[in-house]
Amino acid sequence: MLTFLIALTFCGTMIYAALSDLLFMKISNIACLFLAAGFVILAPFAGLSFQSILLHLAAGIVVIIVCFGLFYLNAMGGGDAKLISATALWTGFSASLVQYLLISAIAGGILTVLILLLRKLVNRNKIVHIAFLYRLTNPAKGIPYGIALAIAGLWIYPQLAIAG
Repeated sequence: MLTFLIALTFCGTMIYAALSDLLFMKISNIACLFLAAGFVILAPFAGLSFQSILLHLAAGIVVIIVCFGLFYLNAMGGGDAKLISATALWTGFSASLVQYLLISAIAGGILTVLILLLRKLVNRNKIVHIAFLYRLTNPAKGIPYGIALAIAGLWIYPQLAIAG
């Protein structure tokens, strides 16, 4: 049952964040808080020591500081910063964190190229009634990077210490 709750919390939130970013270009604060709180609540039951939990919390704090610096420089969206930071709680200072960031960058690059191609090829006047596609093809909008973050999160999930 615990394994199911952990998988549902982490993977479900990642999928929700990706869909939310795709459909609305927004990653909700609730999703990021749910992911962070889920780790804090479930980690002791998964057998992580108090010291290990503190190290995971430290990883989240370090990552949020770096991400909000990038947000301040307008190099990253706020939802993306919060999702990456909440995910860092789950990875801690481990190879999984490095792998998560690397896969996020690769998936994000591919996603960006695909969306830029979509923006070049699609006539926006023909999709005005399909709100999420109309928003996605708007050149003034950013890239829904939550999709790449979710792909990376799902990729590294089996390696997380808490996943058992």
